[in-house]
Amino acid sequence: MDKPRTRRQFLKAAAGLGAAFGLPTFVPGRALGAGGATPPSEKIVMGCIGVGSMGGGHLRAFLGREEVRVVAACDLREAFRQRAKRQIDEKYASRDATTYHDFRELLARADIDAVCIATPDHWHALIGIEAARNGKDMYLEKPADVHVTAAKALRQAVNDYGVVFQFGTQQRSDRDFRFGCELVRNGHIGTLQTIVVGSVPGLSLPNQPTQPVPDPRQFDYDMWLGPAPWAPYSFERAASRAEGSVGYWMHIHDYGLGCLSGAWGIHHIDIAQWGNGTDDTGPLEIEGTGVIPADGLCDTPMTWRVEHLYANGVRMIHMDSRHTAAEFPQFVEAAASLQIPGCGILFIGSDGWVIVSRGGIDARPKTLLQETFDSNAVRLPASNDHKRDFLECVRTRGRTVSPIEAAVRSDTICHLDDIAIRLGRKLQWDPQAESFIGDDAADRMLCRPMRSPWTL
Repeated sequence: MDKPRTRRQFLKAAAGLGAAFGLPTFVPGRALGAGGATPPSEKIVMGCIGVGSMGGGHLRAFLGREEVRVVAACDLREAFRQRAKRQIDEKYASRDATTYHDFRELLARADIDAVCIATPDHWHALIGIEAARNGKDMYLEKPADVHVTAAKALRQAVNDYGVVFQFGTQQRSDRDFRFGCELVRNGHIGTLQTIVVGSVPGLSLPNQPTQPVPDPRQFDYDMWLGPAPWAPYSFERAASRAEGSVGYWMHIHDYGLGCLSGAWGIHHIDIAQWGNGTDDTGPLEIEGTGVIPADGLCDTPMTWRVEHLYANGVRMIHMDSRHTAAEFPQFVEAAASLQIPGCGILFIGSDGWVIVSRGGIDARPKTLLQETFDSNAVRLPASNDHKRDFLECVRTRGRTVSPIEAAVRSDTICHLDDIAIRLGRKLQWDPQAESFIGDDAADRMLCRPMRSPWTL
């Protein structure tokens, strides 16, 4: 059976028939967007999957885009579904918003062009793959997933189905991060020697008492677990920050890698890759240590230090921000430019250094901050608005500033760090084959079993 056409496809086809038969075409002014508004037929129709804390923020942001029409929201919590419906209906002065418990029902809708996916990390690839199969462009919150095999499967689906993909590594749409990377890529700090990535430390939490599983009509805990192993319910295991928790689930290894990845590290690792010019590859060697809670609900690294060696000779060190300043005084010198002490990306070259974080940018010599680039310089994709970049690429079918290839490579490094810490030995990585060299035990950790009935 042919897939139903969207309203946009229907109108374009009708216009084409009219032109073919020489018939006049009348389109109401409101459909053409009289007064400068985007015509309804050209609005990007969106659905949002996961509308709690982060996802709720994304929903509100897309509702604020004049070129978007949000028509549906999906969440496993009834309270979040109803809140999303109220927000959508209030925005459009209607009662048309539809809510879903099962993401597959939303993705099956032929009228939806694109989706925002902001669920717990262990669901990202499964939902993203289903979105691609249904022809939906996607804005996917980081990370790609909780294991490398799933991230690679997502990449395959995005490429096979030709959908637009934007990763939630929004620092690529910030001028300071782009400028810092361009300074490095164009040799303004000399030969790049070392990259230091300082990420926020992880969290711990004592074991929690088992509690009664909520009514699935209010919160479907079994579906929330999804492909992850079964575990007894406690509020903090699955609680959203929108419910007053700090989001401890991100620091439970079954659902995330903590601040080593999705809770923070993936953002800065991604910029390190951008500045190193290694979006299509990864390190050759990985070695490091970390402190993982011996007991409690959380079991991801709280502090860590992992070294990576690249084929271009660059050494990258990923460590928690509690310890960056003690080893690298540049973090102290640039303290005023750091939103969080010790947290940022430091590029050290033979002739200077540049450090960039969400608080700003600093460099030595200071004159680097006034550098300009000639016509032969390496220039990185310019975006100053991550969601606008995504929506523009939905229209043009262009390449986003955070495409799937870069997403998976950055995501993989976080997993390599986690595996190196847990195995406690130096690992050799083949970035072309995307597998470890001569280490079956490490290779097995690139994939995780998935609870039935969920499969990639």
